[in-house]
Amino acid sequence: MLTDLAVRLVKEKPLGLVGGIIVLILFLTGIFANVLAPHGYNDVNFLLRLSPPGQGYILGGDNVGRDELSRIIYGARISMIVGLAGASLHVIVETLVGGISGFVGGKYDVTLQRFVDTIQCFPSLILYLTVMSVVGQGLLPVILVLGISSGFYGARTVRGAVIGIKENVYFDAARSIGASRARIMVRHVLPNITAVLIIEFTLAVGRMIISEAMLSFLGFGIPPPQPSWGGMLSGPGRDYMLQAPWMVLWPGLALAIAVYGINVLGDAVRDLWDPRLRGGLGRYGRTDVKKKAEPVPAS
Repeated sequence: MLTDLAVRLVKEKPLGLVGGIIVLILFLTGIFANVLAPHGYNDVNFLLRLSPPGQGYILGGDNVGRDELSRIIYGARISMIVGLAGASLHVIVETLVGGISGFVGGKYDVTLQRFVDTIQCFPSLILYLTVMSVVGQGLLPVILVLGISSGFYGARTVRGAVIGIKENVYFDAARSIGASRARIMVRHVLPNITAVLIIEFTLAVGRMIISEAMLSFLGFGIPPPQPSWGGMLSGPGRDYMLQAPWMVLWPGLALAIAVYGINVLGDAVRDLWDPRLRGGLGRYGRTDVKKKAEPVPAS
């Protein structure tokens, strides 16, 4: 299945392929940050303070003499950890909340959905800032807050998918032979919403990265000296942006490219995996192949 998806991605979605390459580079950069970074993310050389790109440091130095390139490379690791872990928690929460709510139905569904409605009444940024001000800064709190909160915001998507399939005939067949609700949920519901969960995960990675950068920019996310891209745009980045514009140029560009690549890949995966979005173009989107009418045999 994944091999077929990769082939269709290359043939039908060249822009999605570009996004996949960006995501792969970002992922490998985060894994091998210790090898790729020429310096430690907090190594200070006061002689290279605010040095422009190419004079000592490839991408320039910051206000205390740290290498911008090294900090961006290590920032990719933080972004990938937050993106992957937060998106995984997002999918787990929305599956537990939306999946069980749609499958059980009744008063449980009504009660839980009113709780979800209450959470969705609050703007996500206000909710994130409120919870982060209580639990404090750090990598783990950011992952937990973003993953759990966004899971409630996306619970309706999974609930709708479950409601759309739970009235099929094989559900009645499973109930008729005495299968428990837990067995039906594991054997019949989860396999049929796997495509929805994969699409939700792919799209959630970009949202986690941009939300973490937003929190770090406002001072509620990853604390310094850890090199979050959002944190690099804030504080000294804003103070010295006119004197040393590279301090905000490079982390902003890295953040934009990463989120763009993830979103483009997510859109491509959604289009390829969801049968309703494939249209009538055939298996690989070929429109040049037309069926010829078969000759009518002579009577």
